[in-house]
Amino acid sequence: MKIFKFGGASVSSAKAINNAASITGMFPGKKAVVVSAMGKTTNAMEDLVKSYFQRDDNTSNIFNKIREYHFEIISDLDFDANEKNKVKYLFNELSERLETEPSLDFNYEYDQVVCYGELISTTIISILFNKKGVLNEWVDIRKCLRTDDTYREAVVDWDRSERLINNTFNFTDTDLYITQGFIGSTITNQTTTLGREGSDFSAAILGNALHVNSVTIWKNVPGILNGDPEDFSDTEKIEEMSYKEAIELAYSGAKVIHPKTIKPLRNKNIPLFVKPFDAPDQEGTVIHQVGHLLDLVPVYILKKNQVLVTVSPTDFSFIGVDQLYEVFNLMKKRRVKVNIIQQSAIDLSLSIDEPETGLDELVEELGQHFEVKYNTGLVLTTIRFYNDEALEKIKNNKKVLLEQKSRRTARLIVK
Repeated sequence: MKIFKFGGASVSSAKAINNAASITGMFPGKKAVVVSAMGKTTNAMEDLVKSYFQRDDNTSNIFNKIREYHFEIISDLDFDANEKNKVKYLFNELSERLETEPSLDFNYEYDQVVCYGELISTTIISILFNKKGVLNEWVDIRKCLRTDDTYREAVVDWDRSERLINNTFNFTDTDLYITQGFIGSTITNQTTTLGREGSDFSAAILGNALHVNSVTIWKNVPGILNGDPEDFSDTEKIEEMSYKEAIELAYSGAKVIHPKTIKPLRNKNIPLFVKPFDAPDQEGTVIHQVGHLLDLVPVYILKKNQVLVTVSPTDFSFIGVDQLYEVFNLMKKRRVKVNIIQQSAIDLSLSIDEPETGLDELVEELGQHFEVKYNTGLVLTTIRFYNDEALEKIKNNKKVLLEQKSRRTARLIVK
């Protein structure tokens, strides 16, 4: 049994969806296919929910553009009227929601709206696969992937989900299921999401629950590279990687894998393959249990939109446990992700992901007890297996505001 995961780029057009069907058909046996929203739809859905929540005049315009994009694809796929109606139903359902008054909880509204990207993409893909003879059953993953109600960053209820997943994905009437990544639901059937780019994590959850032989993520790169090709022109492919290395890279911000993906696979010793969807015969990269030390080239990860916040007690006292507790309790309350911590006698510096909203409020609240300085628009650069040449490459013509080094990893905040 295998799990395949197709990301947005791999299902962004009629041609890409046909290619996904061909890849799935190349590999016999029982499979579950996890699919993201098409192309950049999640970005558009985020714009849609922001507009809806703010009740501005652009909501219908954003909605219509999303609808037109998908209907251009199904037109290219030559859907008949009945097949188109299945997609229209979902858009009508979304439209009706957008006509209601939003609640006061943006995170809740986000999950109720953005989920339609995955519901629509999997509906289209399931129909197309069946038309091409890649027979499948469509599953609404929300019926079996159960979470708590931490909207936009839901925590999986593993025991309940495993039971429901095995009841649903029982392979009695089909050898292939098509389902959504990124989304789940509470026990009261309220839709939740697992965090941005969470479809990889969804594939790992299914893999863990079903005890599969492997999970494969199909990407628009030849495998895991030692740098994002959008940022670096001289990248090299990494042939194999340990679970530990993969976690380090994902945590540092590597886009190729969601940070939560590795643990469920490592716990069941399930290998994860990252392979190119435009060359499915190539080996790609395998992440698995490695019993020896890997000698890897320097790996570069850029995490953009960082804010460097430095706080100092106003009474000139030392930074101690009480101050640390106060700062991190505030970060937890505001759900701010902290990426770097550096402490001196009277200064505490944190690199954080810039919040979508509320940075001024965060600084104001910190300012009630601390002197606060901050810089925005920064980049956190992580170099795994760094050397002097790699450090110089990153520092060249850049201002370094903070630098940390351990045995294998260097991390720099640069402007």
